[in-house]
Amino acid sequence: MTPATPIAIINGRVICPASGQDGIATILLQDRMVVGIGHAEPPSHAQVIDARGLVVAPGLIDVGVFRAHPPACHAGGITRVVLMPDQSPPLDDPALVAYAQGSGKPDVWVHPLAAATRGLQGVELAEIGLAQAAGAVGVATGRRAIADARVMHRLLAYARAFGLTVVSHAEDAALTAGAVATSGEYATRLGLAAAPAFAEALAIARDCRLAEATGAALHIRQVTTAEGLAALLAARARGVDVTAGITPAHLLLNDMAVSGFRSFARLSPPLRDERDRLAVIEGVRSGAIDILASGHDPQSQEDKRQPFADARAGMAGAQTLLALGLGLVRDDVIDLPRLIAMLSLNPARRFGLVAGTLQLGAPADIAVFDEHAPWRIDGRVFHGAGNTPFDGLPTTGRVRMTIKGGELAWQC
Repeated sequence: MTPATPIAIINGRVICPASGQDGIATILLQDRMVVGIGHAEPPSHAQVIDARGLVVAPGLIDVGVFRAHPPACHAGGITRVVLMPDQSPPLDDPALVAYAQGSGKPDVWVHPLAAATRGLQGVELAEIGLAQAAGAVGVATGRRAIADARVMHRLLAYARAFGLTVVSHAEDAALTAGAVATSGEYATRLGLAAAPAFAEALAIARDCRLAEATGAALHIRQVTTAEGLAALLAARARGVDVTAGITPAHLLLNDMAVSGFRSFARLSPPLRDERDRLAVIEGVRSGAIDILASGHDPQSQEDKRQPFADARAGMAGAQTLLALGLGLVRDDVIDLPRLIAMLSLNPARRFGLVAGTLQLGAPADIAVFDEHAPWRIDGRVFHGAGNTPFDGLPTTGRVRMTIKGGELAWQC
């Protein structure tokens, strides 16, 4: 077999949070791996990519997506997704987990989360150990929390035995049943069925206490309220192994976005009030929230262009994840290396993935982007469904190139 032509990326600002690298450097890729990083001249036979004025970072890892759309991922610099078990059928069987793991090849790495319970019904535990053997990198409750504390306790104990992280949806099921919004002025004005924001804190406190009792690793897929953040920090102070994620939507939008019954702003969990939004921004600043994810859950036009209460929750987010995340850098909430860590290194570490770094021997998964390139979000030209509450928003930061497994997957 003829050796693959090496790829040399030169003149770019290379950021690798794992090593602390942040500066102009050359990266050499060969045989699907990073084989050189520094200032050496690239081999004469290498394919040279000039990244002058661009940032070169590890390929992004999007945690908790509900659909793996390779074109959307590539346009967003995403090379790996951690896939939620809410598929059709749910990933509650080892064969389904194995199928999901291979579903993105050769375009994007898919790392499935196994369903915590049969059919995601919250009653009977699924075959967690067999799912892990089939490729599951964690286990998740799905779009809903497990209402029965006894079942959740058993889940965490089993997951601890297999060394798997449990991903939970943090909303008390009894309080949020039938709700489509967060209790407050806007839900009242619109006459929408709503649930109190503290439903999140109740769920976080319960799940963290159960994780503490079992010694399990827990990841709260989204922490979106001040009270939920306080419950998370209290658990960490006690030594609980718990991490947290959030989406750009919950950092940039509040419940005013549902005004006019804008169904594209119907999300799960729902958008919160301004006090909560500002609190979770501070949670990102302080490091309490570890992972930034897109929450990619695109719905069809038929499912979104409905009366607000009838529309399905969810949004397309893969293509806008990096650009909206860069807003945190422009607003001095975090610096660029920290953003890259939230999008790559932290997800890799939480789910045991050999990824998220540009160190020697690492997989050649790379995102090359222009952090200053202006553009306007237009859902009409999205890859796949374009239902986004950010439609029409001017933003800055565009992926210019996505390299997956040492091969150019996207270029703009």
